[in-house]
Amino acid sequence: MKKPDIKEIDFSIYDVKDNVKYEYQTGKGLSKEVVLEISEQKNEPSWMRDFRLKALEIYQKMPMPTWGVDLSQLDIDSIIAYIRPSAKMQRSWDEVPEEIRRTFERLGIPEAERKALAGVGAQYDSEVVYHNIKESLTQQGVIFEDMDTAVKKYPDIIKEYFMTKNVTPYDHKFAALHAAIWSGGTFVYVPEGVKVEVPLQAYFRMNAPGSGQFEHTLIIAGKGSEVHFIEGCSAPQYSVSNLHAGCVELFVNEGARIIYSTIENWSKNTYNLNTKRAIVEKDGIIEWISGSFGSHKTMLYPASILKGEGAKAEYTGVTFAAKGQHLDTGSKMIHLAPHTSSKVLAKSISKDGGISSYRGLLKIGPNAEGAKASVQCEGLMLDDISRSDTMPVIEIENDNVDIGHEAKVGRISDEQIFYLMSRGLSEDDARAMIVRGFVEPIAKALPLEYAVEMNRLIKLELEGAIG
Repeated sequence: MKKPDIKEIDFSIYDVKDNVKYEYQTGKGLSKEVVLEISEQKNEPSWMRDFRLKALEIYQKMPMPTWGVDLSQLDIDSIIAYIRPSAKMQRSWDEVPEEIRRTFERLGIPEAERKALAGVGAQYDSEVVYHNIKESLTQQGVIFEDMDTAVKKYPDIIKEYFMTKNVTPYDHKFAALHAAIWSGGTFVYVPEGVKVEVPLQAYFRMNAPGSGQFEHTLIIAGKGSEVHFIEGCSAPQYSVSNLHAGCVELFVNEGARIIYSTIENWSKNTYNLNTKRAIVEKDGIIEWISGSFGSHKTMLYPASILKGEGAKAEYTGVTFAAKGQHLDTGSKMIHLAPHTSSKVLAKSISKDGGISSYRGLLKIGPNAEGAKASVQCEGLMLDDISRSDTMPVIEIENDNVDIGHEAKVGRISDEQIFYLMSRGLSEDDARAMIVRGFVEPIAKALPLEYAVEMNRLIKLELEGAIG
């Protein structure tokens, strides 16, 4: 009798290695010389160069994290911090070098832009090679620029917001690392009252072996505005370690709403140590939708700081860990003001010895009178050698709050199979239905219609059932 099984997600489309010419790259490791080199190559203003150097000092004094995933095999001294392809940033796909354009075409990005996106930024290794936005949004005052251009074009705004009010170099070692050697990324500004009805997207492709990618995303949503931003990431498999340590800073002003959707599909030689945080003012809304599928090791916990009265936050995430993967993901919900609310729905699947961990923080501050929050995390293990952990932390400093928490970890039960078979399903179909049902709440939230890549990632190929 054939043993039923669930296949891993098919990553072959992302594993194509492109023979791309590189125009410039720094030496391996991190030093003052490397930081100055990056700043000089970008022809940056002196204030950004000085900011980088200060961040480097902070990085050098900070210890490596000793919790979460095992980082003992990550050697920063072997990582190439900055690598620039022989390609200038373009506003037309036709002008992007063919070998790079082919990569993004395989991933479905130009097609998605034509069909369902208001603007797209595409980064290849350390530099953005394509960036464009629909003219109608520009006429409404929406700014959608690559981060390097924004530093020079909007210095006053960037100087005020860039790693000063939200994420800072003092937060942890990899935030300081990012601040010292960041490159590329996206700046979005949505004016008061403007609703961007079609999503914007940024796609980050890491191609060079032994390199790092450190893009910075900064989004400011003005009072009463709305925007949906989609982030996609991928890399081919190599035998040496790659490092991704990006940063996302979101500012949700009064009555504004940001939806931030992410599909992370790094290769299994990549350390994904990303930092994401939103500050939400009065009656503002932040919605995080997250899919973590790739990487060797991941530590990722999008944080929502509910600063204004009536602010709301939601986190919906799914993690899939297979052989050789330890994905430590979750969320942070910080309630600082009255009548704020948050909701967390996190699901994970582990197989073939993979480790999925939910690590979350729910903090109710002393001034968060009438706050409401719920946390639901579920882990599904598909065999006897995989692992699923839930590590929620709840801190409550106000008595007048409504808090709910639920955590479940387990395997498919015989009772569930028996019930579905009693309704006329075969055992194979019953098991397949349970897996589909498990991921359905996340699948429904993910913006699958916008990119071919997202469809490939979330769909688990079932063959028979699960042993």
